[in-house]
Amino acid sequence: VQLQAFGGGLVQAGGSLRLSCTASGRTFSMFYTVGWFRQAPGKERALVGTIKWSGVSTINTDSVKGRFTISRDNAKNTVYLQMNSLKPEDTAVYYCATDPRKNYSEWGYWGQGTQVTVSS
Repeated sequence: VQLQAFGGGLVQAGGSLRLSCTASGRTFSMFYTVGWFRQAPGKERALVGTIKWSGVSTINTDSVKGRFTISRDNAKNTVYLQMNSLKPEDTAVYYCATDPRKNYSEWGYWGQGTQVTVSS
């Protein structure tokens, strides 16, 4: 499967962006869980949240709870990351991944990442 994340860009603090992660090559819904990650400059890549095939989502990063939501449209093989009330500290490259292994410590497939820059 090939994943592609897109929708990033430059936005002012307080603004919103919606990232999309699309899959091709195999049916996306065959991969029950999709994760969104981000990596800020000089920091390790961190799991933002996950969504199961059923649509049940979990946000793992405390600083984005209440501002970010994850959803999916299995018919379109697409997962979304809606980001509201963006802050400069949300600036990062955002990645999507699927096929989690070893209790989410490893992921089998990754998208190429999309840059999100939030200006103050």
